[in-house]
Amino acid sequence: MQNQPARPAQAKAPAPVKAPPRAEAGADASPYAGIDRKLRGAFARATGGVSPFGIAETWAAWTNHLARAPGRQLELAAHARDSALQLMDFAARSGLGQAPEAPFAPKPFDHRFADAGWAEPPFRLWQQGFLAVQDWWDQATAGIPGLSRHEAERARFLARQTLDTVSPSNFAWMNPEILAETARTGGRNLVEGAAQAAEDMREALHPGAMPRPAGCEPGKDIACTKGEVVYRNDIFELLQYAPQTPGVHSEPVLIVPAWIMKYYILDLSPHNSLINYLVGQGFTVFAISWCNPSAEQKDLSLEDYRLRGVMTALEAVGAIMPGRRIHACGYCLGGTMLAIAAATMARDNDDRLASVTLMAAQVDFSEAGELMLFLDESQIAFLEDLMWEQGYLDRQQMAGAFASIRAEDLIYTRAVRRYCLGRDEMPTDIGVWNADTTRMPARMHSEYLRSLFLENRLSAGRFAVEGRVIALKDITVPMFVIGTETDHIAPWKSVYKTRLFTDGDLTFVLTSGGHNGGIVSEPGHLHRHYRISHRPAGALYVDPDSWLAGTPPRQGSWWPDWSGWLAAKSSGRSDPPAFGAPDRGYPPLEPAPGRHIHQR
Repeated sequence: MQNQPARPAQAKAPAPVKAPPRAEAGADASPYAGIDRKLRGAFARATGGVSPFGIAETWAAWTNHLARAPGRQLELAAHARDSALQLMDFAARSGLGQAPEAPFAPKPFDHRFADAGWAEPPFRLWQQGFLAVQDWWDQATAGIPGLSRHEAERARFLARQTLDTVSPSNFAWMNPEILAETARTGGRNLVEGAAQAAEDMREALHPGAMPRPAGCEPGKDIACTKGEVVYRNDIFELLQYAPQTPGVHSEPVLIVPAWIMKYYILDLSPHNSLINYLVGQGFTVFAISWCNPSAEQKDLSLEDYRLRGVMTALEAVGAIMPGRRIHACGYCLGGTMLAIAAATMARDNDDRLASVTLMAAQVDFSEAGELMLFLDESQIAFLEDLMWEQGYLDRQQMAGAFASIRAEDLIYTRAVRRYCLGRDEMPTDIGVWNADTTRMPARMHSEYLRSLFLENRLSAGRFAVEGRVIALKDITVPMFVIGTETDHIAPWKSVYKTRLFTDGDLTFVLTSGGHNGGIVSEPGHLHRHYRISHRPAGALYVDPDSWLAGTPPRQGSWWPDWSGWLAAKSSGRSDPPAFGAPDRGYPPLEPAPGRHIHQR
């Protein structure tokens, strides 16, 4: 890795934060703790990082509470009886040649039964039987007296995961689409599926060994907006993009992506690159490209990512464009980190920010979606044991957790399509990015899960930076906050809570799509809509349901509204800046997208 250039005093970077080792509690502080942690780490590897103790606790709580609710038991028995009668009526009428309406329907995100063959006997009976059982479990894991909402939702999730393994769509002899394709191709689909299964197995055993698809090479086909690396340390590279207009808005834009992903979700192909769009609108754009940490970086902390990441990037941008305030934009976890940095800056009377934009980013984690179903003390301790041994949370372990949230579509439908139908996936820019996951340093990930997800310290007023608590309400610069309608990682009502914990000027946007698709929503993208409203500083709070009812949708992309908002918060136009600032210690190092993007 290239060494940092020396800097004069006024541009001196903060000294690297050396986080002390995390103190272990209880028995882990003894000389024999290493033995236990090695055993627990091996156990965690064997289970893929999933705590069986947390699962056992959930089922024990559900069973015990249901056992002492005989009225609820009778209700569930009646529900099972009614479902059975509906199925019998459906089967009888179908057998007589009628076309009765199916009593049970798949969930909106479940595409396993989309093929027309599922409307024919006997496949429709198998489908309806499966959906009836799924419906019963949805009822059985809701409304149990004394069972907490979290435990009920977790039991429902676990039941759904178990049922998904025995869905009739998973078995070739029960899936009409597979049978029809096998008959049509003479079994070639199964041969091609076996080859694709072997290819996926090789990639799983040797991550990064498979070449990227043709036409999707970072730096050439995607992540190809022209620019330069103008700063590099062990945590990130700072990219500065080349101007595309004669004059630029005076205030630059700094993008802080999530460290859980590569930054180029915001710089995909030229037509759907948010970075390329911003540059084309006359903004000087800088972006952080986080490293893909190795085991040697296991002690990187949240404070490292704030101080030697976000704050160091702000310092570099300030040196390259001196005297300018900065529009800061954070995506997903990068937005959470930006909110922490902005609140800290406000506390310390640091006025370098012109505005803050948060994209699908949460500042409160009390309603953080289905990811919370994975997190309790047992699960986090299990992950800590796993990370203690290998130094990081591996990308396959993390990707599996995200995929399991929508296992119907992201795991089983994909497996049937690839391994049974023999259909190779057409490479896409977002598909290549999605497969290019990153690792999480052990200490940082543990701190993030505990302090933010599990203990929700940020919105509760218990998150301390440099030994002093910060408050989101101290942020007074204008804010632009985006939530996405079908986001299962950062649900929009959770993102909306930024309005609850801040008092300043705030514009909120709710856009169609999910966590990634709602953000990558360029002008001209078909079937897109969004809602937008402005809350002036000091206005009263409006709950999300009332806001939704009172805010009509608009057709198209939210990008032009954001670009116009940034322009309105800027102070005019000026000549484009040069790349870097060699006289201040920030010379251009190499063309964008730099080196960190290629770490696998």
